[in-house]
Amino acid sequence: MHIIKLNATDSTNNYLRGLLVNKKVEDFTVVVADHQTHGRGQMGTVWNSEVSKNLTFSVFKDLSVYVVEFPFYISMAVSLAILKALKTFNIPDLRIKWPNDILSADKKICGILIENVIKNRLESTIIGIGVNVNQAEFKGLPKASSLKNITGVHYNLDEVLFRIMTYTKEYSLLLQEGKYDLVKSEYEASLFRKDKPSTFKDANGNFFSGFVKGVTKYGKLMITLEDEIVKKFDLKEIEILY
Repeated sequence: MHIIKLNATDSTNNYLRGLLVNKKVEDFTVVVADHQTHGRGQMGTVWNSEVSKNLTFSVFKDLSVYVVEFPFYISMAVSLAILKALKTFNIPDLRIKWPNDILSADKKICGILIENVIKNRLESTIIGIGVNVNQAEFKGLPKASSLKNITGVHYNLDEVLFRIMTYTKEYSLLLQEGKYDLVKSEYEASLFRKDKPSTFKDANGNFFSGFVKGVTKYGKLMITLEDEIVKKFDLKEIEILY
C-alpha cells in the first residue's frame, strides 16, 4: 500500500485525480492530509475538519482487472469496511445512514465521497473518506461527533487508517469475487432506521412517514409507505430525519 502524506491540500480526491493525469497510480494508493482547505462531502457540501485532529484521506482503486456493473456496490463495500474497522475500536451503536454516512447512535462520525473514473467503462474510483477522530467541538453541527467524544479515548490516526484500509481491501476482494448479494445484504442489515417507523423529508420540504426497507442495486432507497406500497427514492429526492 503506497501512502502519500501531505501537510495540506485543497482536497485529497483532487490530488489523486491530478496524479492520474500524468502517470499510472498504484492500486490502493492512499493520499492523507493533515488539512484540507476545500474538503467536500456529498452533493457539494463542505467537510470541515480541525487540523491534525481527524483522518482525511482518499484511496485509489483500480477496477480495470474486473467489472463492477453497478457502482453503488463500491459505496456499500466501503461503508461496511469503515463500519467493521470502527467496531474494532469498540465504537458503539454503529449504523450506515443511506447512502454512506457512518453514525454512532444518531451522530455522524464519518462521511464518504466516491468519484468514479469512467472512460469506455468504469475503470477506477477515487474514494474520499473523512473520519472525525480526535476533534472535540463541532460548532453549528449538532449532529456531528467524533470517536474521542464518544469513547473518551485519544486515537492514533495512523492506526485508524490502517484498520480502515485492511477492511477496505477485504471488501474489495468480495466485489472482485462477485459476492454482490453478500455485500448488499450486510449493508442493508446495517442501515440506520432499518424496519423502524421513520420520518422523511422530500425535495419539496414535505414530511412523510415510512419504513426503510433496503436499497436497489442502483443505490435508490426503498421505503415502505402506507398500504405496504414500496417506493424508491434517489439521493436528491429524500432525506431521512429520524
